[in-house]
Formats: sequence, C-alpha cells, structure tokens
Amino acid sequence: MAESSNTDIPEMNLDRNYSSKKPVVPEETPKTQKEMEKTKKELEKLKSLLVKKYNFIQAVSIIPPQALKIFIEEEIGDDIPKEKFETLAKKMHLHIIVPDDKEKKIPEIKKFLVEQIDKTKQNVWIHIKTPTEIWEYSLDSKFEIVEAIGMSFPLYDKGILGALRVAEIHKSLVVQKFEKYVVSYVIGGSLIRGDAVKTSDVDVFVIINDTDVKRMPRLELKERLRSIIYQYVGEAGAMAGVQNKLEPQIYLLTDFWEAVKDAHPVMFTFIRDGVPIYDRGTFMPWKALLKMGKLKPSPEAIDMFMSMGDNTTKRAERMLLDIVVGDIYWGVITPSQALLMLYGLPPPTPKSVVGDMKRIFVDKEKMLEKKYLDILEEIVIKYYKGYEHGKVKKVTGKEVDKLMKDMEDYIKRMKELREQIDKRAQENTIEQIYKDVFELVKNITGKKSHSAMIESFEKDFVKKGKFSPQDLRILKDVVSARTEFKKGKLNAHKVDEARKNAGTLINDLVEYSQRKDLINLEKSRMRIKFNGGTGEILNCDGKTFLFRSNKVFRVEEKLHDSNMEEVSKAVENQKSKKNVEINSKVFEILRKEIGDFEVLI
Repeated sequence: MAESSNTDIPEMNLDRNYSSKKPVVPEETPKTQKEMEKTKKELEKLKSLLVKKYNFIQAVSIIPPQALKIFIEEEIGDDIPKEKFETLAKKMHLHIIVPDDKEKKIPEIKKFLVEQIDKTKQNVWIHIKTPTEIWEYSLDSKFEIVEAIGMSFPLYDKGILGALRVAEIHKSLVVQKFEKYVVSYVIGGSLIRGDAVKTSDVDVFVIINDTDVKRMPRLELKERLRSIIYQYVGEAGAMAGVQNKLEPQIYLLTDFWEAVKDAHPVMFTFIRDGVPIYDRGTFMPWKALLKMGKLKPSPEAIDMFMSMGDNTTKRAERMLLDIVVGDIYWGVITPSQALLMLYGLPPPTPKSVVGDMKRIFVDKEKMLEKKYLDILEEIVIKYYKGYEHGKVKKVTGKEVDKLMKDMEDYIKRMKELREQIDKRAQENTIEQIYKDVFELVKNITGKKSHSAMIESFEKDFVKKGKFSPQDLRILKDVVSARTEFKKGKLNAHKVDEARKNAGTLINDLVEYSQRKDLINLEKSRMRIKFNGGTGEILNCDGKTFLFRSNKVFRVEEKLHDSNMEEVSKAVENQKSKKNVEINSKVFEILRKEIGDFEVLI
C-alpha cells in the first residue's frame, strides 16, 4: 500500500515496505556469545539443582550487563557507594521467577542458592521475584526493569520469560515505527496471571492516538496501522525465538475512550487486569480512576442498559443477586482477611480465605466453631463461586434474608475472635519472654527451681556486681507480669512494656554468657613453636586439637586428621563443664609427632 498523500501525519510511515529500527536486544558478537556460552555452562549445574529441588520455578535467566545499574539501584538504592556498586556490577546477576503462591518459599530458595554458590565459589548475585512483583515495576512506570527481565539470557523457562520477551520486542518495533502516536502498549491474559507456558498466546493491546489526525478517515487509519502492527508479530516471534504467538488488539484512542464511557465490560476488564510495558501517561490514569470507582457509564449508556431489561422483576432479581455477590460476600470476606493478617499471615487473596480460615482457626488453633466456617463456605463457594461459574443466576428474597442474618452472626463472631487472637498473642508473648529469660538465667545459676534461680541470681551475681539491680528488678517484673496475666489482670500495654524491659535483661544475660564462654575458651588455648613453624593447641571436652598449617588434627595416641565441625562440637560441649581437662600425655605425644616445642606466652 503506497503512502497516502492526503494524510497530515508525515512522521508516520505507513508503507508496507517499511524500514524501521530494531529493538535494543543484547548483542551477540562472537566474543559475547562465547562468554555467554561459558557462563551458561558454569551455571547449568546450579540451574539443574535449583529446578530439580523446586520444580515450581517458572524461569531462570541472566540479567544483561547493560541493565545491571537499574537492578542494583532498585534493590539497594541509587545512593549506593561507588565501591559497592562496582563490586556488585562485576557479579553475574541471576534472575529467578517463582509463582505468586510460592512467595513464602523465596527465603528458602535464596538460602539454598547461596550455599551452592559458596561451594562452587561463583561470583553470582541472586534476584528472586514473583510475577506480581514484576508487574508492580510496570505499574510504577519502571518499564526499563521489566524490559531487561524480558531481554535477559534464559537458562530455564516454562513460558513466562519467552512470552514477555516476544511482547517486549514487538512493543519496541511498534513504538519505534509509530513514535509519539503510540500512547500505551499493554499486556494481559495468562502472562499477567503468571501461568503462561511456551505455547500460550500473548494478549497485547496497542492504543494509538488519533486525536490530531484530521484528513485521513479514522477507519482507514486504524486498518493501515493494524496491517503494519500485525506484520511485526511474525518478526517479533522470530527475533524472540519462542513459540508464543502474539494476539494484538489495536484501538484508536477516541474509540477506546468511547467504549470506556459506555462502560463496555471488555474495556473495564482490560483496564483492571492489564499491565502497561509502555505508557505515556494515558493508561495508568484510567487504571487509577477505575480503582477509585470514578470510571462510570454515561447517562446515555445507563438508559441503554436499562432498556435491555425485560421487566422490573428481572431488575429486582439482579439487585438481589448483587447484594449476595457484592455486599454479603465482601461483608464476610473483608473481616476474615483482617483476622488472618492479625494472626500473622500476609494479606490473603479472597479465593484463599475459606481454606485459610479452616486451616488456621478451625483445624490448627481450634478457635472457631465449624458452623461459622459453614456460613463462610456457603456464601463464598455456593453463591459467589456459583455466580462466577454461571450456576447461580438468581436468588430469592428469602435466601437474601437468611444470608443477611448469617452474615450478621458471622461478623459478630469475628469480633469475638479478634479478642481471642489478641489474648492468645499476649499470652504467647508473655510465656515466651518468661521461658527465654529463665533459660538464660539457668545457664549461669544452674538447674534449680525458678524461685531458687532468682535468689541465686541476686546473691551470687547482683550483689557481687556482675549484674545491675535493674536486671534483678526486670527479672522479678517478668515473673509478676506472667502471674498477673494468668489472673486476667494484665492488658496489652503492660505486656508490651514487659517485653521491652525483658529485652534489656536478655541482652545482659547473653553478653555475660558469651564473656564466660570466651574466658573458658582462652584458658584452654595455647600457642606453640616448633622446628616446622608455629601452631595452636585447643583443649575442650576432654579432647586436644592441634591447628597447624591450615589443618586440624586430633591428638590421641598420635595425630589424627580432624575438622572444624568436630572442634565446634567439642567447644559446645565444653560450655556445660566448669573445668578444662588436659590429658598429661598430650605433650609427650606432640613431642613424638612434631619434635621439641616451646609454649609461647
């Protein structure tokens, strides 16, 4: 198609035989390709161990070197010292994507990876994110981070990385072709949900600004743009090297706004669920307005929708259904979410609330009666889920009355449950404080009754100046606070005050124990000098160890190879013993094994 002469947008080349800049992707020169292959080979074993142990992992990739700056600044801050930045920039940055429902596993995965990296001494830095965390970057307009993830070098991918990569390449082609006329490029569907596989279609939405195009008919403009944008689909797929097929939908800005004004459900879903990977201040305001409830249908649209109702009965049925799947549903879901968070869980999604309430408060804690779980299940599963799946299409007034009564009973019980949770938390706090304090006191006074421990602590430690009178007062206050709580006389404020004061005593007890252990350890250590150099002897737990030339030996009939694990175990056992026992034959054995030596002071 030749370029039309009656258009007033000369910047936009609409010729099918187009020539455009390619998107910026990591260059694969022979040198960089060789380095990547070497790196991939080194990390292949680490990747294999990782995905074998955690088979739910969605993707593992290497962040491009040219994108490291934004990742380091995002994670540590843009005020990072130059030396620290240069150190991190020299590392290989591994990016791992895990499903949202496995977010709690991230600390465990990090620990496993750090252990493996330490073993192999690889210079690697780890980034672990969920799909939701990745899309949050886009929602914060940090498009360059999402682009870098999409363009990262894949070591393992179930599909999400490839789907993002093909979308990013297509976006770059479209944006560079149409420049300022692209106002938003938005992804949606399975990619956003985090369940994309290698054959998933990738839903993308391109919004073109047609507000300043005057002479070309809008329909003609849309068709010409659609033709070129669809041509880029195949090119983007080839460049990305993936099976995922792009499914672009193109909207003119005026058409799109008209559909939003008329409350078109597809548009509302698109705005609600879509995530922009390019936006010039258009899509995100729509999303914010929808979230605030300010995107509402026009009066004309309301009239149209009202006219679609067959009669007043149908409208009344719909209103009743809205009460159930709207007000009553959220009436039980919201307080349930609040209590689960109060218990200590991260903010639960509505779909997980029923299972979490059963698992935590019915089965584990035995704090909630089953009849209230039955109310929650009926409202959420029978009615709300039934409505979502098309099984529940209407409800009667009688059903609404019953559900309203059940909701009121449920909310009342949730208020009582909150008081139970608060009391349980206070009880656990005061009991844990009491247990921790007396466990530490036992370490210095010996095992005896708690009252005897307090007497010994005052007589042998406070009066002799080893601890302050304040420590004794706090110890007695902890006992008093526990007694008062069991009588039901202690409130949350006093529990918190007891916890803060106990922290001072615990720190003093720990510091004293550490000093005592250090003194005992120093008594059991001596340095020696012999013909072959110098070494160190350590006596603990009835055993003698020789440290010599970065090696550890156990001294028995002769020198036996040992290791730091055995030494650590012996040191730990020695803590419970008052005196250091030294075998008198040790020095004879050492002279026999290493020759004459002298003890250094």
